[in-house]
Amino acid sequence: MASDVINLLRAANQTIGVAESLTAGLVMSALAAVPGASDAFRGGIVSYATPLKHSLLGVSAELIAREGVIHPDVAAQMAEGARKATTPEGEEATAWGVGTTGVAGPDEQDGKPAGTVFIGIASHWGGSRALGPFLFPGPRERVREATVMEALARLREELVAAADGEKEGKGGRRQAL
Repeated sequence: MASDVINLLRAANQTIGVAESLTAGLVMSALAAVPGASDAFRGGIVSYATPLKHSLLGVSAELIAREGVIHPDVAAQMAEGARKATTPEGEEATAWGVGTTGVAGPDEQDGKPAGTVFIGIASHWGGSRALGPFLFPGPRERVREATVMEALARLREELVAAADGEKEGKGGRRQAL
């Protein structure tokens, strides 16, 4: 899945930045393991501690105080923060961001049970949005692995849709600029 993501980004001359909480770098590791990843993968931020989501990624402090960090809007804001943090000025139109937040377990957090996950995806032309909640069963490592696979699969879907839209002239990257 990571190979597909990198290859799609490379083919479109686009890049990706990542913000991770519960996955603590696993998404970045999967992307970086792909040969040629440096053409598309910019880097990312592991914001495992709650205050880092605000200070490094720009997630609303009010949102965190009101809802906690296991929330769809947090995932979307993390994705946008990753996109911005890893994109040099002037390249915003070709950048994507992905963010993961959730509860790996074994205990609940913010009133959410272990296995609850939200994934955010952001692009310059499509804005940011959240996917989930996903409920992944099993121990911590299984929840984290499932989150990585789901994040990459959803990102792949978005990249394919964007490429198809560009080919058809229906809202692809060139149309939005």
